[in-house]
Amino acid sequence: MAILTAEVPLELAGKRLDQVLVEIFPDYSRNKLQSWIKAGRVTVNAEQLKAKDRLVGGEALILDAEAEEVTEYLAEDIPLDIIYEDDDILIVNKPAGLVVHPGAGNWTGTLQNALLFYLPEAVTIPRSGIVHRIDKDTSGLLMVAKTLAAHHSLVEQLQAREIHREYLAITIGRMTGGGTIDEPLGRHPTDRKKFAVRDAGKPAITHYRVLERFLRNTLIQVKLETGRTHQIRVHMAHMRMPLVGDPMYSGRFQMPKDCGDELEKVLRNFKRQALHAEKLGLIHPRTGEYCEWQLPVPDDMQELLAVLRTNDTLDHS
Repeated sequence: MAILTAEVPLELAGKRLDQVLVEIFPDYSRNKLQSWIKAGRVTVNAEQLKAKDRLVGGEALILDAEAEEVTEYLAEDIPLDIIYEDDDILIVNKPAGLVVHPGAGNWTGTLQNALLFYLPEAVTIPRSGIVHRIDKDTSGLLMVAKTLAAHHSLVEQLQAREIHREYLAITIGRMTGGGTIDEPLGRHPTDRKKFAVRDAGKPAITHYRVLERFLRNTLIQVKLETGRTHQIRVHMAHMRMPLVGDPMYSGRFQMPKDCGDELEKVLRNFKRQALHAEKLGLIHPRTGEYCEWQLPVPDDMQELLAVLRTNDTLDHS
C-alpha cells in the first residue's frame, strides 16, 4: 500500500475529480483511478466524492494506492552507470542514445528495461521508479525511486518545482547574455512528434546564463524551473539559438562561417543535441536532507568545446 497526498492546483479548478487525479498522479491509468474512487480509496478534504464531481482548487487529496505490478515490459541485463544508491533512491548517469521509457519503435533496450533487471521489485512502482525523463540523445543525471514512498516524495517535489536541475548546452549562435524564457509549451500544431511555444500550452520557464562564447556558438548553463518535454530544445530554438546537433529543432544543417577543417569534421559527426543534464539536487525522501550530484561534461561535448576554442584562435581574415 502507498498513501499518496496532494493539494489540487488552482489551475485545475473546474475539472472532474478523475481528470484531476490523472493530472496529479499520471503514472496510474484513468480506469485504475476511477476504480479506486468507486472503492473509496480517494478522499477530497476527508470526504469521498464521485469521479464526475468537479473541484474548485486547493482541496487536500489522499489516494490509497495499491502496490501492484504496473508494468509489462521485459527485464533486460543492460549496464547501468550508477552514481549513487541507497535503500530509497538511485541516481543514474544516462548515456546519449539510451531511451528512458519503452514505446513505439523502442520496446526493448531502454533504461526502464535495465531497471527491471537490476531492481526486480520495481515492477510494483509506477514506471519502474522513473519519475522524470531526459530525451534519448541527451546525456546526464536521472533520479529513480526504489519504493512507492520515495516515488511519491520525488513526484511531489517535481510538482512543487523543488527539484534542482541544471544542464549544459551548446547553441548555434553567439549569445550576448543570459536571461529567462517564460513561454508556454504544447504539441506542435502540425507535427505531433514536436513541441512548440503555444499560448494554450502548459507553463514553461527556463533560466540560462552564458558560460563561454565562441565565434558562432555559445556554451550555456540552463536551469529548469519546469520540466516540459523538449523544453530546453524548444525554448532555445524559439530564441533562434537552437542546440548544436538537434535534428528536430535546428532546421537544415548549415556549416557556420569562419569554420576550420577540424571544426567542420566534428560538427558533421556530432549526431545528437549538445545537451547534458549536469547537476541534480533533491530532498532525500527518507532523511529530509538536501542531496546534490554533478557530472563532468561527456567526451563528445568536451571534444566539440575543445575544437570550438581552437577554431576561435584561427586567423579568419
